[in-house]
Amino acid sequence: MDFPRLSSKEAQILEALRGQEMFGLQLVQASRGQLKRGTVYVTLGRMQEKGFVESRLEDRQPGAIGLPRRLYRANPFGVRVLDAWNTFRNTLAVVGAR
Repeated sequence: MDFPRLSSKEAQILEALRGQEMFGLQLVQASRGQLKRGTVYVTLGRMQEKGFVESRLEDRQPGAIGLPRRLYRANPFGVRVLDAWNTFRNTLAVVGAR
């Protein structure tokens, strides 16, 4: 069985999405320059394929123009992978500090 891999960008996105839905551009703004517009959507797509996040189209308001935006949220599997990754990272930090 392969253990799910999590990049630092994916971990950052999962942390931001924990317990809330956000649009891709909201993630870019919340990251204070660490996530870029050009990569956030590619990363979200990859995360959706891995089963870490789910998405839905926003509810359309009457008279709204343009395409609906996509909201993303971390699903339970993504949160478990993030928690395991954080535990592993913290354990390595403790072992490395000895």
